[in-house]
Amino acid sequence: MQKISIEEAIEQIVKKDGRYHTDAYQFVREALDFTVKQQKKGGAIQQQHISVAELLQGIREYALQQFGPLALTVLNYWNIRVCEDFGEVVFNMVSMRILKITEKDTREDFKNGYDFDETFLRPFEPSQKPARRSSAKTRLNPKSTS
Repeated sequence: MQKISIEEAIEQIVKKDGRYHTDAYQFVREALDFTVKQQKKGGAIQQQHISVAELLQGIREYALQQFGPLALTVLNYWNIRVCEDFGEVVFNMVSMRILKITEKDTREDFKNGYDFDETFLRPFEPSQKPARRSSAKTRLNPKSTS
C-alpha cells in the first residue's frame, strides 16, 4: 500500500465527512505542532503524548495568535463551533493515521472544553472600566455683560 500525503488524507476525510472545512484539519495539525513546541520551550513536556486539555489550550492560543479578533469568525466558517468539533476533526485524522491517540483518549474528552464566545471574543472586548474624571476644575468664563 502506497503512503499518501497529509493533504491527500485530509481530502479523503472531507469527501467522507464534509462537516468541516479542509483548512480546519490543517489548522488542528498546526495547532498540535504549536502546542508541542510551546511545551518543549517551557520544559513541561516529558512524553510525546499531549492531553486533550493541553491540545485545547494550544488550539486556543494558536487561534488567537493566528487570527486575533477574527478567530471565532474563521472557526465558524470552518463549521467549528464547540470543542467537540475539534474532537471530531482529531478523530477523523486518527482514522487516516495522521494523528495518534492512546487507548484512554475519547471524543468525550473534548466536551465542555471552553466556551467559544468567552474564549475568542472576550479578549477583544473593550474593558468595562468606569470613565475617569478629571480632577482639575473647569472654570466657566461667562462673557461680561456690562
